[in-house]
Amino acid sequence: MGEPRAAVVGGGISGLVAAHRLRGLLGPRAEITVVEQSDRLGGKLRTAEVGGRAYDVGAEAFLHRRPEAVELVAELGLADRLVHPTTVPAGIRAAGATRSIPGRTLMGVPASVDAVRDVLSPEGVRRVAAEPDLPPIRLDGADVAVGDLLRGRFGPEVADRLVGPLLGGVYAGRTDVLGLRATMPQLAAALDSGVGSLLAAAATTVPAPPPPGVTRPPVFGTLRDGLSTLVERLARAADVRLGLPVRALARRDRGWRLEIGSAAAPGHLDVDGVVLAVPAPAARRLLADVAPAASRRYAEVELASMAVVALALPPGTVLPERSGVLLAEGERASDGVPFTAKAFTFSSRKWAHLAGEPVLVRGSVGRHGEEHLLQRDDEDLVAAVRRDLRELTGVTAEPIDTAVTRWGGGLPQYGVGHLDLVREVEEAVGAVPGLAVAGAALHGVGIPACIATAGAAAGRVAAHVLGAVR
Repeated sequence: MGEPRAAVVGGGISGLVAAHRLRGLLGPRAEITVVEQSDRLGGKLRTAEVGGRAYDVGAEAFLHRRPEAVELVAELGLADRLVHPTTVPAGIRAAGATRSIPGRTLMGVPASVDAVRDVLSPEGVRRVAAEPDLPPIRLDGADVAVGDLLRGRFGPEVADRLVGPLLGGVYAGRTDVLGLRATMPQLAAALDSGVGSLLAAAATTVPAPPPPGVTRPPVFGTLRDGLSTLVERLARAADVRLGLPVRALARRDRGWRLEIGSAAAPGHLDVDGVVLAVPAPAARRLLADVAPAASRRYAEVELASMAVVALALPPGTVLPERSGVLLAEGERASDGVPFTAKAFTFSSRKWAHLAGEPVLVRGSVGRHGEEHLLQRDDEDLVAAVRRDLRELTGVTAEPIDTAVTRWGGGLPQYGVGHLDLVREVEEAVGAVPGLAVAGAALHGVGIPACIATAGAAAGRVAAHVLGAVR
């Protein structure tokens, strides 16, 4: 009997958490290897130095309301570095004006007419008020595009001015493509329970205002020194091999063989179990022979590309009293030119630990189908984002430092029927001993959801590996 051996393909947050969990399950003497084709770990978690400050240029925060990330932070001894956003509100730019994101909404779906009275036109308000009088919604277990449902019930404004910018901020997607059940499960559950109105369904899911004197728990959290701190701690659990693509995956009598490295001179890694924590295209390719049904379903996952443009502005630059601004699709500047950015985060307003000098702002560019916006060099992209910032805020200051980080194919799109797709992937992979999948293409694109899939995958592989070794 040898020591247990497991491989994790992919060095993003999902892969690193899977390796960390495997270490805990298989013990200190197990051989756990993380193979990552790029030259760095972390995937969409990346902390760069911008203007002399540690600044996240990928994911900037995680949902605090879900327990997985908060518990992992504590487990890794990082609880003293956990911070939360300030109470400065965010805004939405729609119909040529910037307004605060209304309360009493679920991802922009109103729970009351009053919640959106200041954001919609009189006709839009009338459509929201009249929605409960429409025939009851009957999904009968089916999925539906978010945009189709919203436009049929509320008209175009709720989708375009509210839900579109908010979902675009999470998925870099469009309401006409994204499916209700994967992106708004609480709303779908309320409709399944018999609530026949969108307005009423949102009202059942939006939490009641806290009693006087009671502060609502924070929604988001991050780490004071950047989320790469999390990556560094997790990486201690495994032998990390960077710059090595996994070219093939094959079953052997007692385990698995990974073909890694160059096509001209490939190497091999033999292990008892494998976690695949890679984007959908890589999972499709690696599963083609060992779990073809899962491979076919992974091929259906569409991807969106985006870029983060980080700006370090001179000390004294005055930002609006907002944590950021989301832009509705199709918004134009005063000269009629469409905005390039889909969102701005005024980080020095949003996060107390980033207040001070320099003043930090990040612009996000790119929705699903907008790859053409990213087909320009860094200098042009920075110039376009600065024009947008000037139009929205009046800030004209020349940055003292900039950083452009591109995320090609970085965000999977949760289309109509996504939950069925994931179920079939997991059933097909589950029929293969010693193999599991994790990552953002499955049960959520956020950090806590990725942590959850990684823990489940590690548990499945560890159970097989321990049985095989014994």
